[in-house]
Amino acid sequence: MSTLPATGAAVKAADRRHVFHSWSAQGLIDPLAVAGAEGSYFWDHDGNRYLDFSSQLVNTNIGHQHPKVVAAIQEQAGRLCTIAPGFAVDVRAEAARLVAERTPGDLDKIFFTNGGAEAVENAVRMARLHTGRPKVLSAYRSYHGATAAAINLTGDPRRWPSDTASAGVVHFWGPFLYRSHFHATGQEQECERALAHLEEVVAFEGPQTVAAIILETVVGTAGVLVPPAGYLAGVREICDRYGIVFILDEVMSGFGRTGAWFAADHWRVTPDLLTFAKGVNSGYVPLGGVAISAEIAATFDKRPYPGGLTYSGHPLACASAVATINAMAEEGIVEHAAHLGEHLLGPGLRELAERHPSVGEVRGLGVFWALELVKDRTTREPLVPYNAAGEDNAPMAAFAAACRKGGLWPFVNMNRLHVVPPCTLTEDEARAGLAILDEALTVADAHTTG
Repeated sequence: MSTLPATGAAVKAADRRHVFHSWSAQGLIDPLAVAGAEGSYFWDHDGNRYLDFSSQLVNTNIGHQHPKVVAAIQEQAGRLCTIAPGFAVDVRAEAARLVAERTPGDLDKIFFTNGGAEAVENAVRMARLHTGRPKVLSAYRSYHGATAAAINLTGDPRRWPSDTASAGVVHFWGPFLYRSHFHATGQEQECERALAHLEEVVAFEGPQTVAAIILETVVGTAGVLVPPAGYLAGVREICDRYGIVFILDEVMSGFGRTGAWFAADHWRVTPDLLTFAKGVNSGYVPLGGVAISAEIAATFDKRPYPGGLTYSGHPLACASAVATINAMAEEGIVEHAAHLGEHLLGPGLRELAERHPSVGEVRGLGVFWALELVKDRTTREPLVPYNAAGEDNAPMAAFAAACRKGGLWPFVNMNRLHVVPPCTLTEDEARAGLAILDEALTVADAHTTG
């Protein structure tokens, strides 16, 4: 681990002069200058090392700088750096085969994109062309990307500045018992009422106008919301009954994050289209895609699909995906993620909840967890208001700062801590991270009122 403070200052100065950052007020940010990363850690130029409990943007499932993936990128760069998507290339075909082998059901054709938002854009386009219908239904408390259709599908405040109200999108409430929209008293009732609500939305919109229903299999940045038993199967049944395409967004939940290759595996549900990105190669080179059912793929056997990308199936990205998937299989990384969730993270986070009054609920699976932080456990009032900013967000900002001071880089969103480390996290690293969170939660506890 190198420590070069002067270099760090120069990096930050150049960044401030020339880099325009996403989701940020440019004059109010102070980005950390990162010097390197390995495994579950990254560090700055001053020698400060952070346990990465964010997996960056919940994408470094295989950890930082996995040697097999780095070597595969280097080897592919020496052989063939780039080629247009219209050619047949061994590494592209192999990446598609490896993904198709792991997707549920007959999702055996793969359309490659540069990332998750483009995958969602193309999945929606396919659904509309396949059905000839205009509307897509998506849930509040969701995130599907920042491109034109994907941001309108999104069900959180990131949509608001770009919402055109004319994108053919209708939002509905998904199940979330802790803050139930349906006044449910248990998971079974929450599931039944959420499905009844969705079917009513379909009926009032006109089933013949609805091309697709899109869901994050496990909702990601909007709360790590694990669906109750029967919900996804119920959505599948509604889609089948009305001829609606069922799209599962596995951009964040796929490739080991939930302790399975895809989160859909937990509920044995097969969608018509499945979007992926992030964990397919841990973001080492940008890559995403859509896994397509045989029926929808057949729509375009004689009819050209009107979509494409210059870098679709880029050789360097595909090489990193091949190496990632093979390494995950050979090293038992998916199984390890399941073990971490069941035996360390789940029990450890629930123990923290018993000790800290600021923790209202713990939920998750695999290496995909959230702590709902509250002012009052009885009323469930969030620690900070919905979409808080500035002084209103001070308690969460102080909590995050305490995590970083302890050597852990957290993922926080609104009133939640998301515990989303790499799938390769060791047991000792998990225990170290839980200990840092234990200390940092005392800062959140100071803002509780009941």
